[in-house]
Amino acid sequence: MHSKTPSAAPAIQVCGVSKHYSRQTQGLRQVVRLLLGRKQGTADGFQALSPLSFTVKRGETLAIIGRNGAGKSTLLQIICSTLTPSTGTVQVNGRLGALLELGAGFNPDFTGRENIYLSAALYGLTREQIRQRFDAILAFAEIGEHIDHPVKTYSSGMFVRLAFAVIAHIDAEILVIDEALAVGDVYFTQKCMRFLEDFSRRGTLIFVSHDTHTVTRLCQRAIWIDQGQLMLIADSKTVVNKYLASFYEDRLESASAENKADLMPAGSTNNFSSAFGLGGASITSCHLYDEQGERLFKLEQAQRVRLEVRCRAFEHIQQPILGFFIKDRLGQPLCGYNTLKKLDAWHSLAAGDQQTITFSFYLPLLATGTYTITVALAAGTQHEHVQHHWVHDILSFKAQADPDLVGLVTLEQATCSLGFADGSPHSTRQ
Repeated sequence: MHSKTPSAAPAIQVCGVSKHYSRQTQGLRQVVRLLLGRKQGTADGFQALSPLSFTVKRGETLAIIGRNGAGKSTLLQIICSTLTPSTGTVQVNGRLGALLELGAGFNPDFTGRENIYLSAALYGLTREQIRQRFDAILAFAEIGEHIDHPVKTYSSGMFVRLAFAVIAHIDAEILVIDEALAVGDVYFTQKCMRFLEDFSRRGTLIFVSHDTHTVTRLCQRAIWIDQGQLMLIADSKTVVNKYLASFYEDRLESASAENKADLMPAGSTNNFSSAFGLGGASITSCHLYDEQGERLFKLEQAQRVRLEVRCRAFEHIQQPILGFFIKDRLGQPLCGYNTLKKLDAWHSLAAGDQQTITFSFYLPLLATGTYTITVALAAGTQHEHVQHHWVHDILSFKAQADPDLVGLVTLEQATCSLGFADGSPHSTRQ
């Protein structure tokens, strides 16, 4: 998916786009945010989106991430021409299909059938084209007899099913998806993901989601927006890591300079270039060992391994939690483990303590590629905790699997047998 090479002609060109709401034109949401003292609010109104510019290449997959109220939906509405920018221009080259707020473009009093014809016609399809694709749309939506009921009687999941089914069949060259997969059931969500992965091989995709794992899996690049400001444009993994770290930036400022300096141990063989945390304690090293006790850099067979993580406390840490994730090249966590409820004796860390936590586990043979390990030292409980030191990709290792491996891991000691419908094994049938 990420190997495709977009052509030079851009699919979307955003130049100096911003959105300002005057006091007379502000909606309730903007008024509330202004009253709460958000930085974009002024006596003259509310700055929902500061001027920003970027290009989406033809054939590219781009994510837009940010916290609630950051300006993501405002930007998408401007790109889709459902909202007029205060400044700047947007140029779109190609048929654009969009799934923005729930039920957008549907008449609530019309049936699902009538809304299919209405919505598809708005995208430029003729009545005959819609008729030819109707059965495919209905099969994708999987809403059965509800197709002839008014959509105002639909659940949010049914709304999304029908809306997604329509845009999946309009021959769009550009798709814009805004949090649409958050309300569907797991089976429909997986169907949509398969469609988007297939579409991304031939079209241009702009995708908004709070699911950072999906962002790194699906998108080549990402844009991070915060309070209407463009924070970063880069590859999706880099942007996601920076975005996650931002949740602790304010607290990190209060950590002592000495503690913050010690979060990046000098002379370490590990990678500490992407780390964040409160600084009350730090991870000082992390190493992976094979069955023979040698450092593991290349996995060529399934085996029991040992992960050793050393940490040091700068202040008293109550209820410490140490954990790790193994991630693929896209940054998707494959598996992980932590000490929560596993080390009953580990109640606290005293200031100055240095301890080593050893994780022992069976590591299956992974598909050929490079994998990284992220480790984190937190304090608290499963539901309420703070991060003292989170280190993205502290170490890496390579896996070399059989070229015929299908999927992410091999099934160790798997067997198969041949039998008949009556249950008798093949070897006993004459």
